[in-house]
Amino acid sequence: MRIISGICRGRKLTPLKGPDIRPTSDRIKETLFNILGPKVRHAQVLDLFAGTGALGLEALSRGAAHTVFVDRSETACDIIRQNIHRCGFPAQATVVRQDLFSPGTHAAIVCRQFDLIFLDPPYDNGYVLKTLEQKNPASFLSENGIIVAEHAAHEMLPSSLNGLDIFRQKKYSRTTISFLTRTQDIA
Repeated sequence: MRIISGICRGRKLTPLKGPDIRPTSDRIKETLFNILGPKVRHAQVLDLFAGTGALGLEALSRGAAHTVFVDRSETACDIIRQNIHRCGFPAQATVVRQDLFSPGTHAAIVCRQFDLIFLDPPYDNGYVLKTLEQKNPASFLSENGIIVAEHAAHEMLPSSLNGLDIFRQKKYSRTTISFLTRTQDIA
C-alpha cells in the first residue's frame, strides 16, 4: 500500500493486518481522485473508518489543507499516526478514536465543515447506509462538499437520503464508489 500521487508519491504506508481488512486498491484510489480533481487542493477532509489513513493521506499528498482521521480501533489509530509521520503531515492531521455508532460525535468533527468526506467502512455490514442515516454527514459538509462512499457493489444506496443526493457512481467488480453532495448543491 502506497501513496500514488502528489508530494508523497510512492511513499509506502504501514498496513493494518486482519481478516476483515480491505484496503482501497490503487486503481480505485486513482480513479476516485481523478474524478475529484482540483477539489482536493486546500480541502478540509474527513476520513471516516480510516483504517490506515490511506485516503486522507492521499488527499494531503495532493494538496488538501487538513484531514481528520476517525477510526474506532486503537491499533488503526496508532498506524494512522505512524503513516502521518512517515508522510510528514503531523501539523495537517488530527486522529480521533471513536466508534461512529456510539452516542455523541467528537468536537473535531462537529465543529468543522468538510469539503471532502471519505466513507470507507468494512463491507457487508450496511455501515455506509447506517452512517448516512444516523450521523447525517450533510450537517458537517461544506457548501459544494462531496462525500465519497466506498461500498460493496451489492449494497445499494438510495439516490437521495438525509439531504444528500448521489450524483455519480463508479462500479468495479465487487466495489462501488458513490459520490454524494447536498441536494441543493446539484445543479
